[in-house]
Amino acid sequence: MKVHEYQAKELFKQYGIPIPRARVAKTPQEAAKAAQDIGTSPVVLKAQIHAGGRGKGGGIKVIHDPRDVEAAASKLLGNKLVTPQTGPEGKPVGALLIEEGLDVQGEIYVGIVIDRSRACPVVLASAEGGMEIEKVAAENPEKVFTEVVDPGVGLRPFQANRIVFSLNIDPSLARKASGIILNLYRLFTEKDCSLAEINPLVVTEGKLIALDAKLNFDDNALYRHPDISSLRDTSQEDPLEVEASQHRLNYIKLKGNVGCMVNGAGLAMATMDLIKLVGAQPANFLDVGGGATVDMIKHGLRILLSDPEVKVIFINIFGGILRCDTLARGVAEAAKELEINLPMVIRLEGTNVELGRQILADSGLRFTVAEGMGDAAQKVADLVNQL
Repeated sequence: MKVHEYQAKELFKQYGIPIPRARVAKTPQEAAKAAQDIGTSPVVLKAQIHAGGRGKGGGIKVIHDPRDVEAAASKLLGNKLVTPQTGPEGKPVGALLIEEGLDVQGEIYVGIVIDRSRACPVVLASAEGGMEIEKVAAENPEKVFTEVVDPGVGLRPFQANRIVFSLNIDPSLARKASGIILNLYRLFTEKDCSLAEINPLVVTEGKLIALDAKLNFDDNALYRHPDISSLRDTSQEDPLEVEASQHRLNYIKLKGNVGCMVNGAGLAMATMDLIKLVGAQPANFLDVGGGATVDMIKHGLRILLSDPEVKVIFINIFGGILRCDTLARGVAEAAKELEINLPMVIRLEGTNVELGRQILADSGLRFTVAEGMGDAAQKVADLVNQL
């Protein structure tokens, strides 16, 4: 789960990481009042969306005259911001962060992620702050310092000091920098983050301040953090993905035209690969999981039909924990409530497969039965080519 910059900075503040003076505004009038309260010139208006590259998309404005704040805010609020990371559809801007302008004398990157190959957290740091860390790593990998953390022990002070020394920070700021890195790691672990990033951590007037903040959280751990769950902004997510999460379905919208319903993430990935291999394009990743109920199957099919880009539906089930007859009953019940006019390819194998096929046959649905993965993918491609 992602949160906005202003929400991440509020967490930074709770963990002793210094941030600029700022206010949040959701109307142009609130923005003007916020700039007045901050009382510095210039102020910076930062559009709050769940995507990077806001500056390149015009989502960050430096305003020198406080009288111009309201007009600048009105051009951002209520509109969609398109950045290199949002895609052409953009993201809606519902809030602005109004921040004091700072005299930046140096920029540093600090981030913490999970290295799955090592099965542990890793702290990344670079003196090339303010830039995309991916670009720095690709073009100048020697400028990215990596510190591997033993999760059983945690980040030790000597490791934080080693990171600071690698950045050639002014010795007078070294202790503060080390403390910020240790606090960021504490936030990362205590709140079950999947990413914690400060880019940039700026040097200004003898101080270190987190000028930007990015936090992502592990969805599977949110039950432990109701305070974090409450920060979710569903306006930044695809409506179908929001609906799917309400029914405990793992759904990600893609840009193809073949709607897929599969049980198991591995089978779902293999299904999408097969669809692409035969020249078609998957419209989604939908893993109904092994514990899916008839009601979940029904909602999953409704979500597939709600996507106007879907032209063919492909149901690929290997019955194990999720029995084939449970899937079939869910599809049959959905057919009673929904008008299904799209061609459908169904491949069922495993537990209660014969019963599942019989339920589908008696449902009155028009569908194509496939024998095996390859046959199913080819039948899907044939139907797509007929459109």
